[in-house]
Amino acid sequence: AVVSTQSGHYGRDYYTNNLSIITTKMSTSDLAPAYAPFFGCMGAASAIIFSSLGAAYGTAKSGVGISAMAVMKPDLIMKSIVPVVMAGILAIYGLVVSALIIQSLYPAPKYTLFMSFCDFAAGLSVGICGLGAGFAIGIVGDAGVRGTAQQPKLFVGMLLILIFAEVLGLYGLIVGIILHIRINTKASS
Repeated sequence: AVVSTQSGHYGRDYYTNNLSIITTKMSTSDLAPAYAPFFGCMGAASAIIFSSLGAAYGTAKSGVGISAMAVMKPDLIMKSIVPVVMAGILAIYGLVVSALIIQSLYPAPKYTLFMSFCDFAAGLSVGICGLGAGFAIGIVGDAGVRGTAQQPKLFVGMLLILIFAEVLGLYGLIVGIILHIRINTKASS
């Protein structure tokens, strides 16, 4: 390795040479230790657990609003079911990413730390975004359904707010899929 002696700083050649030394000397077990699949499994679990928690909260909170509204105006029940459907979609986002991660899990030599960390990040991305979106859908759905029962003109506004809340979960899904696709392209090259 070449070290620059000027003012005590390392030169550019030092980093280049040491990087090649590190990558050539590391064995497969260093790049893919036995615990590498653990992070992939945690990513798959995080995706479905957190997004399902968000979907459950959104469904429960919106369901309370629908039940309270249905006492006075039972004819609006089917129109007010939109927040419950949108909350349920969040769990599907988590299921999709979780299934993608599970399909790419392998024992340690074939499944590297890079792959496992990307899968973990993908699961956390969709899971936590789904959890946040579920909270937003539940709160907006509860208040929106009750408000729509008193003022029908609020329905369109409620739908727009619900769409913006749902998009938060969709952003997590997109990032999770991109992370997962990235590891498959890196693994093949």
